[in-house]
Parts: sequence; C-alpha cells; structure tokens
Amino acid sequence: MEEMVSFCGLLCSECGAFIATQNDDDEKRAEVAQLWSKGYGVDLKPEDINCSGCLSDTEPLFGHCQVCEIRKCAREKDIENCAHCDEYACEKLEKIFQMVPDAKKRLDQIQSTL
Repeated sequence: MEEMVSFCGLLCSECGAFIATQNDDDEKRAEVAQLWSKGYGVDLKPEDINCSGCLSDTEPLFGHCQVCEIRKCAREKDIENCAHCDEYACEKLEKIFQMVPDAKKRLDQIQSTL
C-alpha cells in the first residue's frame, strides 16, 4: 500500500481503521475498536471503524475525521498537507504534535523539500 500522509502528518496508510476499510476486514475492525476504546476511553464498535483516509473526498470517514479542524482548514486552503501551508506550524497542530511527535517530524521533512 502506498504511503498516505494526512493533513496533520499522521500516516493514514498505517492507521488500523484505514487498513480495515481498504481490506474490508471485520477482524481488524474489531481489533481496532477494542484497542481504541480502551486507549481513548470511548465506546467504539467494529462498525464504527471505517475510514477512507482524511485526504479522501468520499465516505466513509472515521468520526473524528469528519469534525477535525485541521482537516477542515487544509481542505479550505486546498493544500496537500499542513507542511504546504504558509502558516505552518500553527496552533491547530500543537495537540497532535504532542501526542504524535513523528507527525511533526514527517511534516517538517516534507516542508524542508518544498
């Protein structure tokens, strides 16, 4: 599978919900639902685990991706990802960078090649 970098620098192509959707894998959906429910203190069911990636123009999108301010901003600016933004790295990215430092490293690397 080709690498898909989300707007915020996460790798959609390594996301369990994306992989389960691409492979139509109900076992993977159940695994991800259990893992994320425990890890994030939410109640997810396997049927909640469907996503075509935040760069996608089509459904399905995982619940958070539908309301993500970073995704909304990047789509409004019509940019490939936040590394391509004139305002990179803005405050919208701070929380994701704290949780996933590799996302910042990935976007920094992309920006350095622009």
